[in-house]
This record gives sequence, C-alpha cells and structure tokens, in this order.
Amino acid sequence: MAGRIEDYALIGDLETAALIGRDGTVAWMCLPRFDSGALFAELLGTEDHGFWHIGPATTSASPVTADRRRYRGESLILETEWDTPTGTVRVTDHMPPRTEGAPRLVRIVEAVCGTVSVASTLSPRFNYGRTVPWIRHTAGRTVCVAGPESLWLDTPVPTHGTKQARSEFTLTAGERVGFTLSWQASHASAPRTVAADEALEVTERFWRGWVAQCTYQGPHRTAVVRSLITLKALTYAPTGGIVAAPTTSLPEDIGGVRNWDYRYVWLRDAALGMSSLLRTGFLEEARAWREWLLRAIAGDPENLQIMYGVAGERDLGESELDWLPGYEESAPVRVGNGAAQQLQLDVYGEVIEFLYLSAQFGLAPDKDSNRLLGHLLHHVETQWRDPDEGIWEIRGPRRHFVHSKVMAWAAVDRAVRLIEAGHAEGPLDRWRNLRTAIHADVCAKGFDRARNTFTQSYGSAELDAALLMILQTGFLPPDDKRVIGTVEAIQRELSTEDGFLLRYLTSEASISVDGLPGDEGEFLVCSFWLADALAKIGRVDEAFDLFEKLLSLRNDVGLLAEEWNSGLRRQVGNFPQLLSHIGMSDAALTLSLYRRSIAPQLHVLAATSR
Repeated sequence: MAGRIEDYALIGDLETAALIGRDGTVAWMCLPRFDSGALFAELLGTEDHGFWHIGPATTSASPVTADRRRYRGESLILETEWDTPTGTVRVTDHMPPRTEGAPRLVRIVEAVCGTVSVASTLSPRFNYGRTVPWIRHTAGRTVCVAGPESLWLDTPVPTHGTKQARSEFTLTAGERVGFTLSWQASHASAPRTVAADEALEVTERFWRGWVAQCTYQGPHRTAVVRSLITLKALTYAPTGGIVAAPTTSLPEDIGGVRNWDYRYVWLRDAALGMSSLLRTGFLEEARAWREWLLRAIAGDPENLQIMYGVAGERDLGESELDWLPGYEESAPVRVGNGAAQQLQLDVYGEVIEFLYLSAQFGLAPDKDSNRLLGHLLHHVETQWRDPDEGIWEIRGPRRHFVHSKVMAWAAVDRAVRLIEAGHAEGPLDRWRNLRTAIHADVCAKGFDRARNTFTQSYGSAELDAALLMILQTGFLPPDDKRVIGTVEAIQRELSTEDGFLLRYLTSEASISVDGLPGDEGEFLVCSFWLADALAKIGRVDEAFDLFEKLLSLRNDVGLLAEEWNSGLRRQVGNFPQLLSHIGMSDAALTLSLYRRSIAPQLHVLAATSR
C-alpha cells in the first residue's frame, strides 16, 4: 500500500527517476525515460502493480518504516536506516548518471552495527503494473522479461522465485551487499555488470562536482541547494528538456479526478526553472535547454505547443489506465496530457524572459534564438487580444486572463530590452507601441477600481494568485497602489487559515472557471510568490515568516509536492514538483537581498529577474 506523498524520496540519473518510501520500497519508476511505462507502479495501485522492497526481515505483512533517512551531503544519494533489536542496517540508494546505454538503480545494504537479517523482494510489473514478466535465474544473474523490455538483477546474494525475485540474508557490522538493477531492451545483449560501490563513487563525484558550481551563498542555502538538485534531477540530460514532475496522477484532490500526467516539458515551467539555474550559476543547463527549445519549435513556431515530450515530441495524447485504481482511489490515472493543445499566451512571456536573462548572464547571442524571438513576437502581436486557457490550463471556456495579458506584455518588454541592448534585432518602434497598447488594455479592463485589485480575467470578480506576477515582471512598480491592493486582496481572499494561497477559488460557484468538479489544496508556488511580493511591497518580516512556514512543509529530505492540503495536513499533487522548488529558490534569493539591506533596489531588479 502506498504511503503519504511526502513519505517518498527522489533518486534519479538525469533521464528518469524513482520514488522510494520510508519503508525502503521503490514504489514508482519508469524506464528508460521519465515518460516511459512504469515497471514499479505501487504508488498508483497496490503491490500487484510492481515494487521493490529492501529492509529488515520481519514476520509482519507490511514492511517496517525506517527510523531515519537523509541525502548524503549535497547529492541525490539516499541513505535509509533501521534500528532493530539486534543491530542497525542502512540501505544506500542511487542511480548513477548514464555513461552507456543501460539505466541502473543501485541499492547497497550495510550492517552499521550488530547483526541484522535483511529481506529483498523484487516484483516488477511492466506497462504501468499490467504485465507480469517471466523471471529466471541464470549464470548468477536474475532476468525479468516481458515483451520488449527486460530487467537484470546482479547481486552476490542468492535469489529465487518465478513471479518475484526474493532474497533473505544476514549481515554483521561492516558487511555490505550490493544490488544492481539494469534495464535493457529484451532483444539486446545483456547489460554489463557494474560494481555497486564503484557506481556509488561515480554518482557521488558527479553531484559533488555539479553543486560546486552554485554561486548562491546566502540565507537558507541548504534549502536552495536541495531545490536546485531537484531541478537538475528533473532534467533529461540527452536533450536538455526538464519535466514538471517525475510522476503522473498524484491527486490534487484525494479521491477526486484532478489527476494529471506531469512527465513532460512545459515551456513555462522549464523556462522558469532554467531562469532559476541561471541566477545561481548553472549556465550549461540553460544553454542546453535553449538548444532543446530551438529543436522543439524548429520550423513550426506558428504551431507552438505549451508542452512537449522530453525529446521535443508533440503528440502527447491523453488516455486513462483503467486497471490502476489510483493513489488512494483517486481515479482516473492518466498518461499523456490533452492540455498540450491549449492556447496559453503567458508562455511567450516566460520563454522570452528566459532568452533575456540568458543574454544578461552571458550566454552568447545565437542567430537561431534571435530568429525565434521574432516569430514569437509576431504571434504575441496577432494573438494577445484573444482569450486563452491561461496558466492553470482550465478545461472550461477560454477567458481573457489578466495574467496571460501581463505575460504578453512581458514578452514584448523583454524583446524591446534585448534589442536596446544590442542582443537582437527587430522593429523597435512597433514593439514599443505594442508594449504600451497591452499595458493600457490590462489596466483599463483587468482592474477593479472599486476593490482596488486586478482580477482573474476581464470583467470577472474572481481573484487569481498568478496576478502576483504583475509585481515580479515589473509591469507596475512595488509602490503602485494598484499593486499593493492586488497583493492584499489575494492574501485576504485566497489565503487559508495557515496563510498559504489557493490558486483561485474552486467552489461550485466558480466551477465554470476550470471546468472541473472537486477541490484542491494550497498551491505552493503561489505561496512562495506571495512571500516574494510581501517583501517587495515592504512587509519584509511577514514575508520571512511566510517563507519559514513554507519551508516547514517540506518532507524530511527537503522535497515538496505541488500543493499542501491544510485540512488533511499533508502534501498533495505530483511529486516532487518543479514549480514548487522554483518558487522556493526564487523567493530565497529575493529575501536574501532584503536581508542585505538593499531593498530600495528591488523595484529595478523586479523588472529584470523572476
């Protein structure tokens, strides 16, 4: 049975990822890519849908929860420990970055003290838990085969079983045993064997070298670095893409239908993530994503999608897996994402903001990206007056969302700045006039004078936490009364008792906004945006208090899902969530500037950074 969402920790190899519970169970892993079929899908079903457990041997029907766990330093190597009556055992889990074709999950079991009996049960079920493989034991290796896929388990410990590969053994203090699970196409040659300890050394060396590039040395550095490691873990190294989360269908509403597949590259989320990495010293990831962007859109910018596959695939057709009951009966379980075909005007703003920041942080100008800039601005120019589905991907009627218009303004503003700085070419006067026209339209049609706040869409009374981007983009300065009024209205009307923000109200009265039944939790990135906004309008102490409360929602290894449900006191939504960790990192950087007593400069910074 799956644990709470926050019970899981992430490991990965920059091409896919696995989630491991507090009891030592791998409950979710897709191979060979983030968006491949899961071979461990217990997270969305039951043990019958695939898992791999390692921990102390017990007569109990359920695995034993560990006494403690942690990441080894600033890495993605997970250490989980159990204290038993006879001794302490540690399992060290990691996925080495791929240097050859086979992806691997490596688990090292060690007796820290005393003597401990340990059990391993490997129960793969291919195609999201639907297909039971043949398991055979040959030449000292365990092989699991089903259709086009195979798994190879290498360990010095004897294994047995035809539906599961089981082992039980005893370790005394100082003894260690490695388990290496490799994926391979079933028609290909067997993957080579790899020493578990050598793979661990390679993995640790990689993460140590990567984190060394980080330029951020301010307050909350531990939280920031963990978020940056999570961002890196969600990148797909072969192409430079970055997924919104490594999971599908973890519910925003436990038991409800708000269950979506996030294992794709949203242009918005990716652009924001790369902007965060740029500002903390990681230029290579930004350069790789810029190249991914050019390939994904190549030759067809007029048909820009809001999301793509990790290699730039366009067909992300949505379907339902009816054999999976869903996380805590939250059905349907979906793969693919029908929102890929939506019109979301804000995407142009985030992408061009990324191109602008790339130039600011020293990425060399690129002819292809400059040509792309012209295409994107052409579409903003022709589409900005149209209604769209907005940042939250509503499945109801299109609206004139204020956030979308603001981001269209930001797209034009950053293009103008690039031209003015000599980084790009374009019809400067025409785009300056366009920028002015969008700004005037938003202020005239998107602002409620009686309530002194911008609204979710033209003519509506609803509020939307995405309106906080008015401040982050520099659309208006922090001391503008309309900005202050909007921040205060959002905090007043969208906050829960804990002080965290809903994206918008999901009551029956507003079901027409997103087209979906049910409720959802507080959206964590919105709450980080609020902390950022409060600091910028001068409520610095309150901003710090909110930020600290948000940090307290992280699980024991520093990870956040998409949302927090204050009623249930638990994380909800896909996990770990790219946007939540972007929000954490960005808010920390903003607050560090205030702590250094340079707050008066932030109205300038707000126009050039996110």
